[in-house]
Amino acid sequence: MSECSRRHLLPLSVAALSLLLPAVSFAQDGKAAISLFKVVSVKDEIVVGLSAEELGQLGGNDAGAIARALVAKGTLTLWQYAVRKAANGDLEQAPLRKVALIAHDSLRVEPYSSPLKILPHE
Repeated sequence: MSECSRRHLLPLSVAALSLLLPAVSFAQDGKAAISLFKVVSVKDEIVVGLSAEELGQLGGNDAGAIARALVAKGTLTLWQYAVRKAANGDLEQAPLRKVALIAHDSLRVEPYSSPLKILPHE
């Protein structure tokens, strides 16, 4: 492998990995605080956020856990996240409102990554 190829392999690998993992904010103690997921339906898509504790209650820490819980329960109530401007002018992902998801065959849940700061919800 050439030196040029090796030099570009690590940044490319990191970029590819970031697309596969959900965006996660980290609390001050270093533990994951909020993971973001995109919920895609036939009509639209929204971004939802779950804490590590909420994901644990659903039985996992990935999109599959949300999908399994939605199928098992029929509905889930989650926090919808949206981009907003902070007081200092920076953009951030912040909780917008609680939304109810209803299980449907065409609903898809996938990890969502964001370079923005992710604020925790209540």
